[in-house]
Amino acid sequence: MVEMIGTTTASLVGTKTRQKTLGAFSSHVSSGKARFYNAAGLDFIPGRREGLYIWDIDGEKRLIDCHCNGGLYNLGHRHPAVLARLRQALDELDIGNHHLISEHRAQLAQVLATLAPAQLSFSVFGVAGGEAIDLAIKVARGYTGREKVISAVGGFHGHTGLALAAGEEKYYTPFGPPAPGFFKVPFNDLTAMAGAIDEHTAAVLLETVPATYGILIPEDGYLAGVRELCDRHGVLLISDEVQAGLGRTGQLWAVQHYDVQPDILVTGKGLSGGLYPISATCFRAELEEVFHPDPFIHISTFGGSEAGCQVALKVLEITADPAFLAHIQKMAVIFTAGFDELYERHPRLLVRLRQLGLMMGIEMVNEHCGPLFTRAAFDAGLLCVYAGNDTRVAQFLPPLIVTEENAGEILQRIDHALTGVSRSLGF
Repeated sequence: MVEMIGTTTASLVGTKTRQKTLGAFSSHVSSGKARFYNAAGLDFIPGRREGLYIWDIDGEKRLIDCHCNGGLYNLGHRHPAVLARLRQALDELDIGNHHLISEHRAQLAQVLATLAPAQLSFSVFGVAGGEAIDLAIKVARGYTGREKVISAVGGFHGHTGLALAAGEEKYYTPFGPPAPGFFKVPFNDLTAMAGAIDEHTAAVLLETVPATYGILIPEDGYLAGVRELCDRHGVLLISDEVQAGLGRTGQLWAVQHYDVQPDILVTGKGLSGGLYPISATCFRAELEEVFHPDPFIHISTFGGSEAGCQVALKVLEITADPAFLAHIQKMAVIFTAGFDELYERHPRLLVRLRQLGLMMGIEMVNEHCGPLFTRAAFDAGLLCVYAGNDTRVAQFLPPLIVTEENAGEILQRIDHALTGVSRSLGF
């Protein structure tokens, strides 16, 4: 007999014991993940979640979320204002119909046009970042009539078809050859970029701050130099701001730090408020011409859900507030100062804090440190995850709602975690 959760259940959290949940996950979701977390001693099952915090399913362990699922929880878990907007939307709306004109997609696209970098006046909505990157590549190829797409070594753009091909080899190799036409060069290397761009190049696709590569910060002049190369050769510049956008760096969009105007900008993750999946591909008006022969040539059944559009509107209202962005900048200064002190306490372990606003990476001395720090941070009550494409680095992405008091506690816990890593390394 199938065991279901009844409609009279008082809570959706903790309806099964830890062991039953682990058994069901292992048997029906991912046996590999279950084995990994069990072996690592990290079999944490999220239960209650609120603001900066997530609790284990049995309520015995609480973590401060300093990973935020790559920016998904920029506003913390279950932000009250965003949650209220979703509840209101569900009283009146549903997903909508992608075949029809939508009041709510139009409203969200209009707001994005006012907030996005200049001239990005059109938006098409998806469910996740990978889907939005796929569309950006399709638009670039359709508009230019060219095939080649250049991305950065160590980058990550999603697990869907074209996005997957733009990322690192390890993500697509187990599943067969990638889509053709993709070429990679080192990030921050203008000479390599200049040598790669040719008459067949449709687009350069870059994360403004490569997250999975360890929060690699663009060097002065790099993005402006890429923009100039693209202009010289008639190539479109696609900025992947799925993680770096929406205030994470202290500006609404990370490209604003570098005074660079992309032709296409992709956003997602945090746009959902952590409550309703939505992503957006924003582009210049002339690029919309690719849809003129057949405006139904690209569809996303769940993309731009009308309920989700209302969530995204509330997220943008909060995030684009100058006072909120000023708060992020203030907190970034506090963390910079805190890590200066941590470096003095752990000089053999810490290399630097890679930082742009509250998009931070803790760089340590060798490739073992990221995984060791992830476990030590967990023991210290923090959720931090190492960078998959540079395991020297632990990603450090606290919620943007973090307070000065929270920052002090987080820095103390990082200190404990770094001490644990140093012991593991024999320092």
